[in-house]
Amino acid sequence: MDSSTLLNLRKFLVPEIVYGPGALGLAGRHVANFGATQVLIVTDPGVVAAGWTGKVEASLKEAGIAYRVFSGVSSNPKDHEVMAGAEICRRQSCDLILAVGGGSPMDCAKGIGVMVGNPGHVVDFEGVDAVPSPGPPLIFIPTTAGSSADVSQFAIITDTKRGGKIAIISKMVIPDIALVDPETTLTMPADLTAATGMDALCHAFEAYVSTAASPLTDMAARQAVRLVFDNLGGAYREPANMMFRENMMMASLMAGLAFSNASLGLVHAMAHSLGGVKDLNHGECNALLLEKVVRFNFPAAADKYIQLAGAMGLVASDQQPEKAVAAIVDRIASLRSSLGITQRLLDMGVASTELPQLAGFAFHDPCLATNPRQARPDEIASIYREIY
Repeated sequence: MDSSTLLNLRKFLVPEIVYGPGALGLAGRHVANFGATQVLIVTDPGVVAAGWTGKVEASLKEAGIAYRVFSGVSSNPKDHEVMAGAEICRRQSCDLILAVGGGSPMDCAKGIGVMVGNPGHVVDFEGVDAVPSPGPPLIFIPTTAGSSADVSQFAIITDTKRGGKIAIISKMVIPDIALVDPETTLTMPADLTAATGMDALCHAFEAYVSTAASPLTDMAARQAVRLVFDNLGGAYREPANMMFRENMMMASLMAGLAFSNASLGLVHAMAHSLGGVKDLNHGECNALLLEKVVRFNFPAAADKYIQLAGAMGLVASDQQPEKAVAAIVDRIASLRSSLGITQRLLDMGVASTELPQLAGFAFHDPCLATNPRQARPDEIASIYREIY
């Protein structure tokens, strides 16, 4: 097979998905189906306080399955947290890992699985297809509508020694089962609803214009964009409204299927750098960067951005390019501002002298490989300055 044919082939990887209110309550049944005898539940203190971890524990108890809870996960999960969780998993002879929470517990659980299945340190597995052996089965229950770690082949871990984030991209970290229960998002505070919702939007935008996109990922990405623009504002203003919550959870799921198979781009490369160096909220960083990166990328992907404009409720196909990109950027900015995400990097503790270092980390992030426009470190630094 020649190289041009190989470059045009696409895979679409997806876990088994159980979607709908009440899916969390099936945890014990699905764990039992694997024949697991000792489960490691990976979660965080906020999810424990919200009561979702307790509901999972109750489901496992009902099924007669032993478990151990590891809740030592922070936002932007750290390499030493992964290693600590892996040590507990080995010591307790856990034969299945169940994550309940947002992106941080789920990414940490993926890292733990990698370490249980392979020798070394979690940072050794940075990159694409660098995980040789699978770990224990993974069952994930997301409690936010945005990270999509429950369906993706990405795990993002902070390398505390280097001071940046690494991306582990491998089919070995795709969960075996995702129990996607929109009721779990009812306890999200408004700021988390906003940040995770904008993360989902960024996933969909970047997947759609990715150089690795395909008809399958495009279909999912377009639907995710439509759902976010139709429902995120409602979920933010009316947190108990299940229609908005269900639609946002579906948006997160669709966006995850898209980016897991098409990868991401410059927005996430830059957000990973900010999160790794400054420990900032990932969704907020994405939200601040999206409109700036759309403007930067537009000359290289104008047709696809204009197609997304339709999913945003805009008619941009008959406009001049400069007017079309302005309408798209303004629509994104309007949504972001309505969600209270208006800060600048200066407000978030970033020093102007750090921008070149941040740009350097972003330039080497694997997500940049599928961005539709090549970006030099100085161009990346200029985009950071736009939100400084």
